[in-house]
Amino acid sequence: MTAFEADLLDPISLKAAVEGVTDIVHLAAVLRTQNPDDIWKANLEGTKNLIEAAKQYAPEARIVMASTSLVYSADSPYPGLEDDAVDPKMAYPASKVAAEKELQSSGLNWSILRFAFVYGDDDGHLQQIPKLAELFKWHPANKLSLVHHRDIEAAVRFALDGGMDRRIVNIVDEAPQSIYEIMGIIGATMESSAEPLSNPWFGQIDGSLARSLGLKATVATIHQAVREGAL
Repeated sequence: MTAFEADLLDPISLKAAVEGVTDIVHLAAVLRTQNPDDIWKANLEGTKNLIEAAKQYAPEARIVMASTSLVYSADSPYPGLEDDAVDPKMAYPASKVAAEKELQSSGLNWSILRFAFVYGDDDGHLQQIPKLAELFKWHPANKLSLVHHRDIEAAVRFALDGGMDRRIVNIVDEAPQSIYEIMGIIGATMESSAEPLSNPWFGQIDGSLARSLGLKATVATIHQAVREGAL
């Protein structure tokens, strides 16, 4: 394997990175910034540039793009499904939806993987839960769909083998976990509550499609990750 350095916002630099390749895995994104313009530039304009480079230099390549479960409505009456209408308001998921549409209409061979809350292997994501819970006023009984790093790799490999061609697929483990329980797992605390949930399906997505296609979770739940020391 030969490494090339390129910039999604510099179309000329993309030629060497994609010319003649058979597969493109698009994981690049900007999320954690206070500047929404940076998010839109990287996530939408960068994806457009990559698509154009693929059309010119690797038109037969299979493109696998990472997206997010944040595209689904917090008011959904059930866990988010791939064919649900989406209209997110925050810059990150909105830019991802726009990028998805660009790829879908590109004429290329594509797969779009909508990842649940990503964690694992000391990435620090679970440790952000207390801050996020405070910021978004999460109820302790809200459950969050999760996906371990290992299953992101497994899903990408599955897609590269053609198992998800021209599909949007949710990638998620087998059991959502309550915010309250996640807090306990990471050694944080949270005040309990018996108040009713206003958005009971917030943060949860349905993984039935991926399972029906033959993708199986290698880290089925966060409890397995704890047992295997894979947090």
